[in-house]
Amino acid sequence: MAETSANRASFGIVFAIVLIDMLGFGIVTPVLPGLIIDLTRVDIGTAAEYAGWLGAGYAVMQFVFAPVLGNLSDRYGRRPVLLAAVLMLGLDYLLQAVAPTFAWLIVGRLLAGVTGASFSAAYAYIADISPPEKRAANFGMVGLAFGVGFVVGPAMGGLLGSINPRLPFYVASALALTNFAFGLVFLKESLGPENRRPFDWRKANAVSSLRALRGQSPTVLWFVAALGTWQLVSVVYPAAWAYFAIAAYGFSVREVGLALAMVGFSSAVVQGFGLRLALPYLGERRAVVLGVTGLCVAAVIYSLAREAWQVYLAIAVGSLQGFVQSPIAALNSQAVDARSQGELQGAVQSVGSIAAIIGPPLYTQALARFSGPDAIINLPGMPILISAAISLITLALFWKGASLLKREG
Repeated sequence: MAETSANRASFGIVFAIVLIDMLGFGIVTPVLPGLIIDLTRVDIGTAAEYAGWLGAGYAVMQFVFAPVLGNLSDRYGRRPVLLAAVLMLGLDYLLQAVAPTFAWLIVGRLLAGVTGASFSAAYAYIADISPPEKRAANFGMVGLAFGVGFVVGPAMGGLLGSINPRLPFYVASALALTNFAFGLVFLKESLGPENRRPFDWRKANAVSSLRALRGQSPTVLWFVAALGTWQLVSVVYPAAWAYFAIAAYGFSVREVGLALAMVGFSSAVVQGFGLRLALPYLGERRAVVLGVTGLCVAAVIYSLAREAWQVYLAIAVGSLQGFVQSPIAALNSQAVDARSQGELQGAVQSVGSIAAIIGPPLYTQALARFSGPDAIINLPGMPILISAAISLITLALFWKGASLLKREG
């Protein structure tokens, strides 16, 4: 498949859709705790527990619905699934904006979990329009959209929330609905009728999808397992990094915000630009090795750091982890045919959502056990070190899949 100007234009539209989606998600993130407190009248500790359950519910819905949306996109095309999910997301934010009780918020977060699974259709769209040698770089550009959304969105949310705690939800809803209108006009279908396949509810789950995909190539299971463990590695940042920085370095809220913004910015730059420039020289296999190595070195620096510049050095070195996910996803997409890209991406996202259920308690409990007056050993960096150890499992799984793919080729 050659990359054409039409494909580049289509990619730009999907990139814009993902960017605006992530911007909306980032906008509501900093004000969600305040909304929970406002609706439940509890203290911040209890509100954090409620937020944890909301996050788990969100992840469970993604686990269930990502394969459904992926399979639907293989049957009816990527465009209607993407547009329906974006529209539903806009209505969900509006529901949360007007929520009079916590029960409404629960419903809203569960709906957000369903619509968040739309990224399986977005990745499938990109696989449709990208030649194999360009997929890793184009998947990396989606990582850029994620990074920009998480850097700009929370800053906007904090500013808007200072005006009115409900305003960020209205703005996020407006962005999503505008996104829907934009896609309705400009987004074209990427999946031709000849590449579509029947939809079967019995196969619209992660287990059935992986069983079917394994029939095309045994490498799929290894790559999906690698991507799933990598999600578990990555979730340490939203789950525990802020608490770790406070416990280890005594960072203020402002310093935590600046450091996390730099994490998002550096990751976006590496995935959006560094990967595109370096991949032709490194290749997928060496890129993944470099990314995992960078993460492990950064974990050691975090654990030994005593001054702010050392923390930012760790952030810079750790940004190399942006070389990991996109090359694995690209090789994974090459292992199955064009008719199964939605099913593949849905299965990947479903398996990855398990990390959002397991990861937060794993890392926060590790932080609790290794920091504070009752610590087993005073080592607040333990969550980061655990994530680095898990990244080595990712590398081993990927390397096994890559070896099998080389034999098949």
